[in-house]
Amino acid sequence: EVYFKNLSKQKQKQVMEKNGNNHRLRVCVATCNRADYSKLAPIMFGIKAEPQFFELDVVVLGSHLIDDYGNTYRMIEQDDFDIHTRLHTIVRGEDEAAMVESVGLALVKLPDVLNRLKPDIMIVHGDRFDALALATSAALMNIRILHIEGGEVSGTIDDSIRHAITKLAHYHVCCTRSAEQHLIAMCEDHDRILLAGCPSYDKLLSAKNKDYMGIISMWLGEDVKTRDYIVALQHPVTTDIKHSIKMFELTLDALISFNKRTLVLFPNVDAGSKEMVRVMRKKGIEHHPNFRAVKHVPFDQFIQLVAHAGCMIGNSSCGVREVGAFGTPVINLGTRQTGRETGENVLHVRDADTQDKILHALQLQFGKQYPCSKIYGDGNAVPRILKFLKSIDLKEPLQKKFCFPPVKDNISQDIDHILETQSALAVDLGGTNLRVAIVSMKGEIVKKYTQLNPKTYEDRLALILKMCVEAASEAVNVNCRILGVGISTGGRVNPREGIVLHSTKLIQEWSSVDLRTPISDALHLPVWVDNDGNCAALAERKFGHGKGIENFVTLITGTGIGGGIVHQHELIHGSSFCAAELGHIVVSLDGPECLCGSQGCIEAYASGIALQREAKKLHDDDLLLVEGMSMKEEEIVSAAHLIQAAKLGNAKAESILRTAGTALGLGIVNILHTVNPSLVILSGVLANHYVNAVKDVINRQALSSVKTVDVVVSNLADPALLGAASLVLDYTTRRIY
Repeated sequence: EVYFKNLSKQKQKQVMEKNGNNHRLRVCVATCNRADYSKLAPIMFGIKAEPQFFELDVVVLGSHLIDDYGNTYRMIEQDDFDIHTRLHTIVRGEDEAAMVESVGLALVKLPDVLNRLKPDIMIVHGDRFDALALATSAALMNIRILHIEGGEVSGTIDDSIRHAITKLAHYHVCCTRSAEQHLIAMCEDHDRILLAGCPSYDKLLSAKNKDYMGIISMWLGEDVKTRDYIVALQHPVTTDIKHSIKMFELTLDALISFNKRTLVLFPNVDAGSKEMVRVMRKKGIEHHPNFRAVKHVPFDQFIQLVAHAGCMIGNSSCGVREVGAFGTPVINLGTRQTGRETGENVLHVRDADTQDKILHALQLQFGKQYPCSKIYGDGNAVPRILKFLKSIDLKEPLQKKFCFPPVKDNISQDIDHILETQSALAVDLGGTNLRVAIVSMKGEIVKKYTQLNPKTYEDRLALILKMCVEAASEAVNVNCRILGVGISTGGRVNPREGIVLHSTKLIQEWSSVDLRTPISDALHLPVWVDNDGNCAALAERKFGHGKGIENFVTLITGTGIGGGIVHQHELIHGSSFCAAELGHIVVSLDGPECLCGSQGCIEAYASGIALQREAKKLHDDDLLLVEGMSMKEEEIVSAAHLIQAAKLGNAKAESILRTAGTALGLGIVNILHTVNPSLVILSGVLANHYVNAVKDVINRQALSSVKTVDVVVSNLADPALLGAASLVLDYTTRRIY
């Protein structure tokens, strides 16, 4: 035994000499609340397990020491850590002033503690106001700081605090590639940044298979089954307390209506928490048979509860980070986590005026099971962090150096830049031309290819494949990573199967065509297909006037008349994929014949084909040309000639355009009375000629309750291609509800 002890000491001495470090690294870990301890505890266990390298000092402050928040310092003692110092730093009041006073009190008390402990390095976690006091004290006292979870983005004041701690910290442990890139963008030294993953994932990814039924029974009752209960955890948003309390009230109303057993955790100590607790008590949550309201759940047990829940709801970072490890459905409420990277298990409810939207989200999410997400870690964060700590050279200068980027004319061709320019292949199948483009995430058309659309199915499909292959090859040269192919085509489309059911007369041999399979097989990329009108609406939703608008309608005024309807941020397809055939709204029972076979459709009056038909009639009767106009003998009469004649004072042409505008306006009035959008977007080459006429008809014919609708002309140069790209790009970004 003595021999092996001496051998161990000799090995320890050799390691220390190799690292150029003749003493153990004295590490101070300061924890402020239950949430940051769940991230710091795995690191603390790792440090404690290697006493030959580290000496651990634990400082406890903040809400850990408050009875109303569960006296959570006890779980640190239960984990067998010696607490060297307890600092009562929270000034009660739960408002903005109390938060500021708490930071000030911590700044007053911490210097004495740090002078006594004299740590080599302090580990600080996250974005809480307590952590800002810790980082400020350590920085001013020349103590090196290791910041956990820097570089992330979220809502509220937490963002500013997190980035402020980043600027004070000497070393950074981040959880995601995006966070690492944010730190580099903030001019932090790349050599002092470790992409480790979230420490809590080291425990999460091995936790789900443990015994859990006893834990569920203890907290929710013996009659509760897995996947049949909800965990709710909602905190105040300090930058908009009033709104966050209203959102919490609506959440509780929705949970009461949803009628499932629910575990509600009390909010944190931030400004506004007192008012949230009042709301809970006003609604009788603590005594409601379906609710269990608790101040604190030990992290090991909390893991099991969320892992086997039917849903988690609230605005805690735990919902968008840790819960993804289990694939549990999450409803993220409000703006507190805006900007966080999330898995597909997270459904965002950014705003809610009534409980209905939250209740609908519960109906959509409850009981689902999503793939497990490892965005925030792979279970090996702690070994990486310990190795990083051992590599710290205390002989290096303490003063931070910021790495300001040089200005470069050329674009680097490394993998990070390629990942930043994620793009889609967009295909537009028009009546005349076939176009393929590379479209970036920001809606920039990087490269565009145009060919005449072949007349036969075989030639058309062969040309699509040829152009897509060429574009995909070119994407490598322009640093674009293609995520998928989006196709915009005329006709009725089944977007679920990627099949053109039948097309307009403008595109021949284009019925019952499976576009997804051959293109996906050839390019080894996912393929999405939709109607050109729907694609135009998607383009407006992502890049145009429809961005952020809940309900709007887009009408394309071109060769034909088409459109798309967006209701509650979602595109409406209809039961047989025939919704939003807006060009075929009938505005006259005895009007001109339409290409669809009916009479009096909007398209029969206001489309480019209809205007061309009327222009030909005038030209045949020698009534088209007026002074200032001329036509070559072989020139084909078009809608453009009719518009030109009207501008030059041709009364007949003016009358035709007025009738066309009136027909379009009447159709839009019908749309307003049916779906009641807040915005109408006119797109296509004829939009500018119709916008005033449409507004006039709405003012004359519409009900007073819809006359306030905004009617605008699209500012998108190429909505068909942008809409096709949106089919791909929307799928690759987080869902917004």
